[in-house]
Amino acid sequence: MTGQDESAVAQTGDAGYEERLRAFTGRELRPLTLAQDPVNQPMIRHWTEAMGDTNPVYTDAGAARATGRGGVVAPASMTQAWTMRGYAATASPPAGRDGFDELVDLLDEGGYTSVVATDSEFTFLRELEPGDHLAVRETVESISPQKRTGLGTGRFVTTVKTYTDQHGETVATQRWRTLRFRPAPEPAERRNEAQEQASAPNPAGKPGAARAPRPRPAVNLDNAFFFDGAKQHRLLIQRCAACSTPRHPPGPCCPECNSLEWDTVEASGHGHVYSYVVNHHPRHPAFDFPLVVAVVGLAEGTRLITNLTGVAPEDVTIGMPVVLDWLDADPDLTLPVFRPAPTEAP
Repeated sequence: MTGQDESAVAQTGDAGYEERLRAFTGRELRPLTLAQDPVNQPMIRHWTEAMGDTNPVYTDAGAARATGRGGVVAPASMTQAWTMRGYAATASPPAGRDGFDELVDLLDEGGYTSVVATDSEFTFLRELEPGDHLAVRETVESISPQKRTGLGTGRFVTTVKTYTDQHGETVATQRWRTLRFRPAPEPAERRNEAQEQASAPNPAGKPGAARAPRPRPAVNLDNAFFFDGAKQHRLLIQRCAACSTPRHPPGPCCPECNSLEWDTVEASGHGHVYSYVVNHHPRHPAFDFPLVVAVVGLAEGTRLITNLTGVAPEDVTIGMPVVLDWLDADPDLTLPVFRPAPTEAP
């Protein structure tokens, strides 16, 4: 038995834990389940409009036939969407338990209570047409030995979803991998700070007075400049060095001209509310609720998602002018927020 296996046994107190996990390999997690609706043109249109995909073979039968197809087809990336159970079934799931519930219980027993998706590998065998009625089943391909990762000690769980049509023929497969892990313990300094914040009063609407540390952003080579600038109270927006198009969130390639060269421009801090939602649930101790989350259109011509402060949810309006403010969440994290712009005297 390896040291990692011993650690898992120590966590569960069950010498047969590894064997019980291995027994899931090849097991069905979700039985064959029929999609609620067949492939249909209205849903294809909604999808392509939302994604900005203007390929005419998805919406124009004549254009599709000109390419040798029999008629319009559905985007391949919609395959999983046809079999999703929808809001009603998610809010009120059917009674009973399946293999997926049992596997999650077993992983929870081992302390692997957190999850993050790592990759999805799709194989498409044919294009879907209106009238196709899909079904999907999911099985476990593998569960890795215990691994040490930056997120914590965990196991990679790989499952395979098989999509079949109304004739029982396979039209696509999806290999889906997640990491189920034990969250790494927080550094003592941050843990003590969190305990101090938890015991402190939390005046409603006061920036920086959250009871728990703000969730950490995923900082990488593409966006580190943004968070470094925020620590200096500078709102830096990525800009293409070739065509000067601003873009946010940051990325390695310009969506307009495909250039990989970029620089930054400091935003003026003026903008308007392009869209917003008011979050009531689920509640997190780092935030005051209700929480206004807005898409702010910046004067520089791009948008970013941020919080609105200093305004009641019922007073927020689309197009409302806003100005930049700063939330110094803790010594390691500063974030841009926006508040209503001062009204000018007549």
